[in-house]
Amino acid sequence: MLATAGVALMPGRALAAEPGPIVKPLPPEYFTVHGTNAEMKWTALSGHVIPNDRFFVRNHTRTPVIDAATWRLRVHGNGVRRPLELTYRDLRALPSCTVETVIECAGNGRSFYTSQQGQAVAGTPWKLGAVGLARWRGVRLSTVLRLAGLRHDAVDVLPVGLDPEYVTGGVNLGRVRRPLPVEKALDDTLIAYEMNGEPLPPDHGFPARLVVPGWIGIASIKWLGELEVATTALDSPWDTQYYRMVGPTYPAEGTLVTTQVTKSAFELAWGATLPLGRQVLTGRSWSPDGRVRRVDVSTDGTTWRRAVPTSSGHGWLQWQVPFHPAAPGQYELRARATDSRGVAQPDVSPLNTQGYLFGAVVRHPVNVVQPSD
Repeated sequence: MLATAGVALMPGRALAAEPGPIVKPLPPEYFTVHGTNAEMKWTALSGHVIPNDRFFVRNHTRTPVIDAATWRLRVHGNGVRRPLELTYRDLRALPSCTVETVIECAGNGRSFYTSQQGQAVAGTPWKLGAVGLARWRGVRLSTVLRLAGLRHDAVDVLPVGLDPEYVTGGVNLGRVRRPLPVEKALDDTLIAYEMNGEPLPPDHGFPARLVVPGWIGIASIKWLGELEVATTALDSPWDTQYYRMVGPTYPAEGTLVTTQVTKSAFELAWGATLPLGRQVLTGRSWSPDGRVRRVDVSTDGTTWRRAVPTSSGHGWLQWQVPFHPAAPGQYELRARATDSRGVAQPDVSPLNTQGYLFGAVVRHPVNVVQPSD
């Protein structure tokens, strides 16, 4: 029997006790904590997938603790013919599949708009650790929608989370929710109940969450409690007020953010100290379609060398490149991925006021020192 803590949480009911904002331990060797959020440190990686205890956490409020025995998933709206309510047992009894994919916050890399491009932006100052790759097991969203009698003219699906309501500036915006087009819902979206072979941890959506490959993390609603399906467009503050690109090169109403952008990261601490001598640098690159064609690395700011892949590239590409600094001093490492369409990471990301989708090549500083005798 699956053990859970806390009390039953149903739509419209509050927790008897308020845990959080994050339930799991956050050792400083694994995470940099930003309020209700925790950023993964690249030096904490182990293997191709990110272990559950090291996976980054993005919370709008706090992690709820939910009892699977009383949890229900409601599917309703004029876009389905047979509204239904699924228990946890019902969900796990449906045909399942496993997807290995990345989930990444829309603001991952946000701090580089300021530190690298000299532009002020709002939001959590992530470096590149608001991303993680896991093996997610669950039920295709398409399976559940068809079980509910999805209408041919359905347009949007609105997943609603069971985390506490989000209040900002004295305004209650309700529970976190964001519409998903039916086309994407029927394509590759998963209702996941396992993460890396274990039941979802509380911080990552227990009992069930959406996993929307290639899209920004807000689309992968955690603590899923409700799916509204409609024959007309749906909206929420998380697609009208937030997660829109607003800035000098965007229209006044902004541009809705959906898919992610290609990125690369070295598996090094920021400002790491490295010994003088021959060594091997490692890193990872990822793209919204899950495929990276090549990665080039520069260690001198001028020349580029092709990195050597060390994984198949499924989910993200692991790579390595030799580094032989000629003398002690400050160096700037750069990694530039090229996606499956042949598009390489740019040198500059267009400014948007919320700092979303930073995809430019990141300049990673390291200090090379002479080893002591």
